[in-house]
Amino acid sequence: MNASRQAIIYFTLDLLTAASVWFLFYIYRIINVEKTEVIFKEGFYQGLVLIPLFWVFLYAIQGTYRNVLRKYRLKTIKNTLFATLMGGIVVFFSLLLNDVVYSYKQYYTLFFVLIGLHFLFTLTPRLILTTYLVKRIHSGKFGFNTIILGGSDKAIEIYEDIQKLKKNSGHRFIGFVNINGSDFKLSEKLKHLGEIDKVEEIIVKQEIQEVIIALESSEHERLKGLITKLSGYDIKISIIPDSYDILSGQVKMDNIFGALLITVNANLMPDWQYSTKRLIDIVASFVSLLILLPVYLTLAILVKLSSKGPIFFTQERIGLMGKPFKIIKFRTMYVDAEKNGPQLSSSHDSRITPIGRFLRKTRLDEFPQFWNVLRGDMSLVGPRPERQFYIDQISEKDPQYLYLHKVRPGITSWGQVKFGYAENVEQMVERMKYDLLYIRNMSLALDFKIMFYTIAIIFKGEGK
Repeated sequence: MNASRQAIIYFTLDLLTAASVWFLFYIYRIINVEKTEVIFKEGFYQGLVLIPLFWVFLYAIQGTYRNVLRKYRLKTIKNTLFATLMGGIVVFFSLLLNDVVYSYKQYYTLFFVLIGLHFLFTLTPRLILTTYLVKRIHSGKFGFNTIILGGSDKAIEIYEDIQKLKKNSGHRFIGFVNINGSDFKLSEKLKHLGEIDKVEEIIVKQEIQEVIIALESSEHERLKGLITKLSGYDIKISIIPDSYDILSGQVKMDNIFGALLITVNANLMPDWQYSTKRLIDIVASFVSLLILLPVYLTLAILVKLSSKGPIFFTQERIGLMGKPFKIIKFRTMYVDAEKNGPQLSSSHDSRITPIGRFLRKTRLDEFPQFWNVLRGDMSLVGPRPERQFYIDQISEKDPQYLYLHKVRPGITSWGQVKFGYAENVEQMVERMKYDLLYIRNMSLALDFKIMFYTIAIIFKGEGK
């Protein structure tokens, strides 16, 4: 089952139901409030286009079209009700409050009719789709490719617990990956796919969507290493809880038929904040590219006059989920600055041009990356992207670096604000700690704080 196709179905149905509700509500208002003959005026046709677009925009912000294959009915009802109330209030106060009514009670009637119609018409097809998907999962006709890390008695226990569930949990077991050299007991029930050092290759080749680590959560160091190793992939990672995890409330169940597992890589931000962050990225980048056009032209002339070579500098960097992309910056170094191989810049680097030094201090060399943000390669705020050459060195010193690939890299970051440009791998590792702290505390409020400090650095010219 294709996630993109399902999202398009949800999106199309939401458009159609919103248009249908506007049609019915318009007729109701004419007959019961205006008490005149039903005539479709210009405002009706405008609403028929704009109102559905408003609703799907609200749903997108809410995160309705993300992770559509993991929806369940209770969450669908809750999200639909919340969006209907919020959207209904906006529509009522912006379009209906100026209606001429014979009694103020009609305002209440109009509001509840609008809310009731929209909730009923929107929820019904959503529930039908969600129920269809849930039934396919529970019957075993659809599932998520899953592997177990470990082949010991603990791995057999969790596998059998899942298999014994009254309703299928959605795990489509592909096989297991051995953690310890002698743990092959699970091979009697599942195919042995290889050793742990090949797990990343297995995840890609087998198109794995879920990984269950068959270790007790008390085995912190081993779990930390395994989770870090897997963190750069778009997969759901689960571990087995111990009694403390259960008592402390760390175990959260999405449905009553699920296995007793802890999901360790849940969403870093609420869906609505994630969607809003991307919306801000798009709008702010588009506006910036337009408004800053005179600045771009001025800087382009200065860069061109400073030394021979192109105005812009492009380089392959590693982005979200390890996907490479071409980052674009104003050129700040002389041509062939890395003819002897990759080199990090330093405070007194002779390769940096005079205008390049100014651009780096004010961060103006990063301004072309608004184009990367608009394309979806980057975000306004996120860990700075690095080259694979340095990622290999950093992750060798501290494998936690790979966790940074869970989010889009940014034009600015907490590490960039606090630390600035790194001059060696050790400084890169040090800067990484700030970026990890950012990911653990991701929020729109923190993004705005980082952007505020970045703007201050630009005007003060205090960049390192």
